[in-house]
Amino acid sequence: MIYLIIGASAVAVAVFVERVIHFHRAQINSMEFLNGVRNVLKRDNVVEALSICDATPGPVARLVKLAIINRERGRDGVRESLEEAGLVEIPPLEDKLNLLATIAQIAPLMGLLGTVLGFIRIFGRLQAEGTFANMQALSGGIWEGLICTATRLAVAIPCYAGYN
Repeated sequence: MIYLIIGASAVAVAVFVERVIHFHRAQINSMEFLNGVRNVLKRDNVVEALSICDATPGPVARLVKLAIINRERGRDGVRESLEEAGLVEIPPLEDKLNLLATIAQIAPLMGLLGTVLGFIRIFGRLQAEGTFANMQALSGGIWEGLICTATRLAVAIPCYAGYN
């Protein structure tokens, strides 16, 4: 079980790193961007405001561009178009996060299974050796169970934190 837990941990690290890079690329100084667009729009230069939005990466710029394009529809029309666009923008941001959440949820279960398998090993030896079982024969199963318990927690805790 420990190899499965380590494999799941490697997948979780890869997903976490990919998401951090994706979010970093989409990150902009939104206040500076909005102030720049607002200043351009005060001069009634819609074309320049749209070009600023096109030159700026990320979902904020795309939503502002959509608001500028739909400005003639009034406040309710802009709100409606932004809500629809938000439904399109959110899934790419949440991409692969379900995998991270799944690993965070199943890692403790895999560790628990490893712990149970370790204790099955202990009781198998107890049955085989009877009343003459020594501690050395039993300690391997206990050790195996404790390693699985510690590993499952070491994987699940960072996965939960990374997901959130």
